[in-house]
Amino acid sequence: MVDIYAELANLGIAYVRYDHAPVFTCEEADAAVLDPDAVQTKNLFLRDKRGRRHVLLVTTCAKSVDINRFAEQIDADRLSFASPERMAKYLGVTPGSVTVLGLIADTANAVEVYVDADVWNSDKWRCHPMINSATLVLSRAGVETFLAHTKHVPRVLAIATREDPGAAT
Repeated sequence: MVDIYAELANLGIAYVRYDHAPVFTCEEADAAVLDPDAVQTKNLFLRDKRGRRHVLLVTTCAKSVDINRFAEQIDADRLSFASPERMAKYLGVTPGSVTVLGLIADTANAVEVYVDADVWNSDKWRCHPMINSATLVLSRAGVETFLAHTKHVPRVLAIATREDPGAAT
């Protein structure tokens, strides 16, 4: 297993760490970390119909993502949630711990990364350090450094939600 703290230190990425009980929902995560200036990320690990494309979507907890419309946005054939086995294989995490930091485990660059513009435009992000019993607050610049190190190019887009019929255009 990757020591994410050592990786961040080697890259010179500063963070603030919050330890807490394991969290499984956005509401629990929000209550566990009192940093109103950092966006609470929601990470969805998805696969296409044939299991050939794997997608990590980083959005905000405030959004209810329309998976079908997101699939249309990225020209994917029917997206669905990836299995725990795929999470472990591609991101080195278990359900409830999906995080952009899990891309450190994707050395083959098999995972496409999409970031909601609302997250991308935030100066600070809340991210799990590959477990859901802690949260790290990183700067967006730190996230960019991390993504460059893992050779993942984030595709930033306005994510379609169930409440916002015009977001997919």
